[in-house]
Amino acid sequence: MSGAASDDIDALASAYVLGTLSAERRRVVQERLPNDAMLRTAVDAWEARLLPLTALVEPVEPTAELWSRIERSLPPERVVRPATGGGWQRWWRSVNVWRAVAATGFVAASVVALLPSTGLFAPAAPQYMVVLVAPNGTTPGWVVQTSGRDTLRLVPLGITSVPEQRSLQFWTKADDWNAPVSLGLVQPGQPLEVKLDQLPPLVPNQLFEITLEPYTGSPTGRPTGPILYIGRAVKVT
Repeated sequence: MSGAASDDIDALASAYVLGTLSAERRRVVQERLPNDAMLRTAVDAWEARLLPLTALVEPVEPTAELWSRIERSLPPERVVRPATGGGWQRWWRSVNVWRAVAATGFVAASVVALLPSTGLFAPAAPQYMVVLVAPNGTTPGWVVQTSGRDTLRLVPLGITSVPEQRSLQFWTKADDWNAPVSLGLVQPGQPLEVKLDQLPPLVPNQLFEITLEPYTGSPTGRPTGPILYIGRAVKVT
């Protein structure tokens, strides 16, 4: 298979798992999966890439009411009630569950909307979430969560290779700001907690990005290097 065709399958698989396909295109993919080994492999790979996002959520034993709500959101043939005694954690981290959710077309909502709305987050739930991906890509590299009004946490989903004498720098910009504001340097593969008490309150669609800069950071106070990861804030509470 040509590289272009392979890229098309990967793009289709990512859109299917992320839940961004139309209902008709999603149905077509579901019909192809049993007989298309390359598409199944691509879908499996995307599910595995997104599973680390579930590690950001502390597993909680669901109430009977919560489980009923989750059951109603899934196709009947996909519902498998988890066993008691730690079964919830195994169930939530199961690739089969992510595939079932993908079949209903809201995997992305599971990351940024379903969990808060069903109460799976702890009481101090993030108010916003941002998934940072490479430009023109869909592979998650970092996740930004906000807690309270003035704190956010940048969490890596892998390790970014950084050339010698270069650094990763974290930025944000709301639509009505004149320029991005630096949130500090980032160590590859390590989380970062940032206080935002000197900035205006976060808003939906606020831009976040990580750029490659000189070792001590941008000399101009604005991004000077290439954008490695970028995303926009989605309000989840």
